[in-house]
Amino acid sequence: MGHPMAAAAGLAIQEVIRRDHLLDNVRATGLHLERRLKERFGSHHHVGDIRGRGLFQAIELVADRGSKEPFDPALKVNARIKREAMNDGLMVYPMGGTIDGGRGDHVLLAPPFISTSQDIDAIVERLGDAVDAALRASDLAGRA
Repeated sequence: MGHPMAAAAGLAIQEVIRRDHLLDNVRATGLHLERRLKERFGSHHHVGDIRGRGLFQAIELVADRGSKEPFDPALKVNARIKREAMNDGLMVYPMGGTIDGGRGDHVLLAPPFISTSQDIDAIVERLGDAVDAALRASDLAGRA
């Protein structure tokens, strides 16, 4: 059984989510995030997929979009993108080995429930800049 204070804190959080209509905001801004990611990365040569739900979204980075061939894990593409994003004030969650435990790069986004459309626009712009900078800095664009 959980700690009584933890249960009370969970209930208080649920009450705030309900009171402030945060799930309505998550639905609206989640759709906006999905749309903006598809606009920015939908035809990007190194984005193999965009997926998620609500404000929990991810982009998959690939060496070649057509074949979905992943980057060499030694290149640590997801970590490079995280570094570039953090340099621009954006926190992302890098993940490697997402295909088979060794190969595959993803970057997850999980903005807060209180995000606005303007916040989402800034997040996608900064992520786009981070992806482009990470690929350009290491000349990954031409390497598989």
